[in-house]
Amino acid sequence: MGKLINIDNGGTLTDFCALDGDKIYHTKALTTPFDLSKCFFDGIKKLARDIYGDEKYVDELLQTTDYIRYSTTQGTNALVERKGPRLGLLIERGADLSKLKTPGAETSLFEDLVADRIGEIDLSLEGSEAEMDIVSAVNRIATAGASRIILSINKVDFKDIETRICRIIGRKFPSHLLGVVPVMAAGELADDPVYGRRTWSAIMNAFLHPSMERFLYSADHRLKSHKTRNPLLIFRNDGGSARVAKTMALKSYSSGPRAGMEGVRALAEHYGFKKVLSYDVGGTSTDIGMVTDGVLVSDIYGHVEGVEVSFPMADIVSAGVGGSSIIATDGHNITVGPQSVGAAPGPACFGLGGKMATITDVFLLFGVLDSTTYFGGELNLDVDRAKEAALSNIAEPLGLSLHQALEKMFNAWVEKIAIGLKRCGDIDDETTLFGFGGAGALAATRIADATGAKRVVIPGLGAVFSAVGIGFSPLSQVYRFTLDEHSNEALGNLLLRMRQRAARDMFAEGVDIDECIIETSLLRIRRDDEQQFSIDVEGSIPCDLESEDRVVLVYEARKNIGNLQFAEVGKETSQEVKVSSVRQVTTDENNLINVPVIRLEDQQPGAMTDGPVIIEEAFFTGFVDEGWRLTVSGNRDLILKKHFEG
Repeated sequence: MGKLINIDNGGTLTDFCALDGDKIYHTKALTTPFDLSKCFFDGIKKLARDIYGDEKYVDELLQTTDYIRYSTTQGTNALVERKGPRLGLLIERGADLSKLKTPGAETSLFEDLVADRIGEIDLSLEGSEAEMDIVSAVNRIATAGASRIILSINKVDFKDIETRICRIIGRKFPSHLLGVVPVMAAGELADDPVYGRRTWSAIMNAFLHPSMERFLYSADHRLKSHKTRNPLLIFRNDGGSARVAKTMALKSYSSGPRAGMEGVRALAEHYGFKKVLSYDVGGTSTDIGMVTDGVLVSDIYGHVEGVEVSFPMADIVSAGVGGSSIIATDGHNITVGPQSVGAAPGPACFGLGGKMATITDVFLLFGVLDSTTYFGGELNLDVDRAKEAALSNIAEPLGLSLHQALEKMFNAWVEKIAIGLKRCGDIDDETTLFGFGGAGALAATRIADATGAKRVVIPGLGAVFSAVGIGFSPLSQVYRFTLDEHSNEALGNLLLRMRQRAARDMFAEGVDIDECIIETSLLRIRRDDEQQFSIDVEGSIPCDLESEDRVVLVYEARKNIGNLQFAEVGKETSQEVKVSSVRQVTTDENNLINVPVIRLEDQQPGAMTDGPVIIEEAFFTGFVDEGWRLTVSGNRDLILKKHFEG
């Protein structure tokens, strides 16, 4: 099998992980939001350098790679920043819009995305009168400035009505004409009888679609110019991957955090941990999720920006705190995030014009970070700029010494992550924390102390762990359709239609349906109770049904395309760590202590030491506090355990 490349595009950094047989290569590139294809190929060039010794071998790398899988925060950022097309909504006359604007997130989001660009259709009209009414409604929305229109009808037979209206619009506004505003039917996107959920899914998908489409097709086109073997695959928030043309924009939302959780689930299973609470600390945010008994906690109907949508999503909580989060003060208290300096200008210590203080500046001033090793030695950290940012933004406004300010900044940063973890799940003696992302190891033991956790795992590939997690995703398609008639015959017919559709879609991916693993289940929704039942090989209804039950067929076709294989753990021989250097770290106002520094790549499985110690890898640095013991596992992960109280 050829190489596999996984890429996770974050707001500050973009992570890359390449598998070449039993060899693993990883790197990072600064995210370039003005042109995401730049950081995409910056990282590819770095991988070529690491694998072949020179960036000029990009063509050879790409032509010997079977699949490139990619996740992006582009959609998440677009919604957060409200950067997208002006949308219009086409509804039936007299429709109750309050179903779309319940108090809270929905009201503000509706005003930002749709506002007053609304057109009404009189469904009682027929023939030419109906056509004129539809044309008039579309023209009204387009004149109001909409560049995309969502059609959503709140009727039992909404799909038939929307199909008829779309045909009329297609005749009156042929797509080959310049300036035609595309119209998308909500019922075509989501077979969901709940009007608000269905409509919101269509609204958000339409909002995300243009920017996602432009970049992803552009990247795919550039890859094809290098004669890649297969099209670019997009990692989705349901855990699968598919090419651009077969991926819904909405399913790219929060796909990076889901990728990290796929890695957590696989690694937790490898170690036999039953309860894992993970935190992924990136530049802008910390994503928190839970895996219990090998199952990633998920919602049957996920939430996007606080609004329920028609598709399942992992239950991942995002806290506005990361390695580049701005630490500021209002004159009384210290605040952390959610604003971030990103990769540009970045933390003050990057020397790229940033003047705001971040946790990266704090750890540089403490002495934990070293400019010669940070980010693989590619960034020259400026101590003086970091000091000026801490003094002018925190110390002087609060009347504190520099060290007092640093301690308060550090504690506020740790506390914000700890609060997010405690809100996400109960932490007891059975709970293992997994910390990853570029800043996941930085204060792992201090975060654990703040939550009461006694064990933390820092994956050896923690700096790029979401990119690693993408590697566990199959090439797949997932379908959800309502079973209107509760009979085995109706179920059999729907299963047949789904197999035919899956066969077409997987064929477009270059995969025969007979090569795929097929999983089918029925989701039964009875009042407020939702349960999922596997369908047996005979294809019969697997549960009792009442006439009022809503029943959804979930059909998945997937082909596994290779992933990272973890090394054996549990048979390590205890030995001393290899210390590479000693670093002076500030512990209080006028006190420096010598702290040993160990490089992860120098350690053998079983290497063990007690804190305080600094652990480094090319793209992460972590400080292990006194009272904690560090052990390197057979898989070269860091296992941190509370050694004694005090």
